[in-house]
Order: sequence, then structure tokens, then C-alpha cells
Amino acid sequence: MILVTGGAGFIGSNLVAALIKQTRSPVHVCDVVDSDEKRRNLAKHGIAGIVAPEDILGWLKGEGAATKTVFHLGAISSTTERDPVALLDNNVTLSTDLWRWCAAQNARFIYASLAATYGDGEKGFDDDPDPLALTSLMPLNGYGQSKQLFDINAVLMTRMGCHPPQWAGLKFFNVYGPNEYHKGGQRSVAVQIYEQIRDTGQARLFRSHHADYEDGGQLRDFIWVGDCVEVMLWLYANPAVSGIFNCGTGKARSFADLAHACFAAMDQEPEIDFIDTPQSLREHYQYFTEARMERLRDAGYDRPFTTLEDGVAEYIGSFLATNDAYR
Repeated sequence: MILVTGGAGFIGSNLVAALIKQTRSPVHVCDVVDSDEKRRNLAKHGIAGIVAPEDILGWLKGEGAATKTVFHLGAISSTTERDPVALLDNNVTLSTDLWRWCAAQNARFIYASLAATYGDGEKGFDDDPDPLALTSLMPLNGYGQSKQLFDINAVLMTRMGCHPPQWAGLKFFNVYGPNEYHKGGQRSVAVQIYEQIRDTGQARLFRSHHADYEDGGQLRDFIWVGDCVEVMLWLYANPAVSGIFNCGTGKARSFADLAHACFAAMDQEPEIDFIDTPQSLREHYQYFTEARMERLRDAGYDRPFTTLEDGVAEYIGSFLATNDAYR
């Protein structure tokens, strides 16, 4: 039996779809399915059941006691969340409770960390699991801080001998792809640019306020959600691999590259309007993110990552520009 927390969300529902297709294990989802978008994220997939987050620990002691693998992707994921108690309860305490249950029951535990733990990137993007390296990072928001705290907890609990037989934390970078539509303003820039071009014929990008970057030249490590799923499936197939790993492509691309990929996929000539970055964002605005992928490669992951152009073409051609944008 497999449990996917956050399984009605963006990355979670893509993982659920793949697990149901590729494994014979019943897949249960723990999530709050409170919108039509999240219901549609799961509608095509024969899940075994849905568990409310507040009931999850009791469920694991009863009906879910046979769970052998937990993919923990559920969290308060808004980068604007300001309630530290809610962030700690959901992103640290619950994660720790699930970790301890997996350790006690000999179940595997694969969880979502994120690139926001690196803060402004001043210290680089090296997924060094040493506690001193982890504590030296300075996330820019409460969401990133809560994920950093659990990364530290995971490493320290492992050193104390309290850990699942396999555990892995994945620092997801800029993920894009189907089933992200419930996220509102937190959706990927890819889908937002697509909608801008569809509705106005133009793409709007932030103007650069940094002398080293041209307008639209701000860089991100954009990763297709299917690649994130492939990494998790590889970990599932390789139970001897544990640790904290970056999950990006290892190649930064510009927002202008992303916009041009969208125009190409829509068979339109590029027309980009640059607008000032809001003053409130400028102080903490990231101009560069790029995952170092050596640790995952050294662990044995050898599959290629989807290029930005191919991923955007797949997203638009197979999902956004069709009558059914859901996986």
C-alpha cells in the first residue's frame, strides 16, 4: 500500500497517476479536496481512497497500517503564508510524526523539500546534507524556513538512528506542468505566459533591475513535472538510495527563453512587454537559480531531463491548448 500526502495537488497528482499506471499497489491520497480543480486532478485515476489530513495519523494506526511507502508531498506551500504556527504544525511537526511512524513501521519515506531553502542563492545551490551546511542557508520566506527545519530534522534523526529504511528529500526547483491550475498566483510562469499570449498576443515579463542581467534575462532552473515524477519513481525502484537531493535540470534558462518557447509552441511570433518588478519584490528578488545535480547523478540516476522547449511544447500541445488540460 502506498500513501501520497498532497496527492490531489500539483506534483502529487502527477505522481499518483504514474504510481497507479506503473505499480500494482493500492494508492491512498491524503489531501483536502476542496476545489473543482483538485477533484479533476484525481478524476481519471482509480485511487484506493482519500484520507483527511487531520485523520492521517489515526488512519495509519488502523486501516492504513499496511502502508509500505509514504510519499509526503503535502504542505502549506504558499510563499506568502505568514502564520508561523500553521507552517510549523503542517510542514515540520506533521512531517516529523510521519517520519517517526515510517521508522517504527519499517516503511519508506520520500518527501518534498524545495529550492526556496537556498534563499537568495548567495551560498549556492549545493544539496550538501551536512547539518552545518543546512543551517547556514537563509530562506527568504516562512515556507522555505519550514522546509529547511525539516531537512535539518531528517538529517539529525538519521544520525541518532531514528530513520525509515529508505528516506529521501527532494529540493524541487521551478516545476511546471499539468494539474497546477488550483494554485492561483502560485502557478508556474509557464502557464501564466501561455494565458497572456492566448488572451493578448503578448507575454509580460519583469524588467531587470540588476546591472548583470538584461530584461527577461533573469535565470531559473525550470523542470518539467514529469521529470520530478521520474525521479520519485526511480527512488521507489531503488530502496537503497537515501539522502537529500536537488531536483532540477542542472541548467538555468531565462524567462525570455521560456516566453520564446511558449510562442514557438503556439506558432506565434514573439512579442514581449517588459514591466517594472514591483518595489515590494525587488529587495528579495532572485536573479539566478540552478540546481547542482551531481549528488543525484552520483547516486545512480542517469535519465536525461526534458529540455525547456520540449517540456513547454508538451505542456501546451498535450494539455493547455486542448479541451482537457488535466493529466
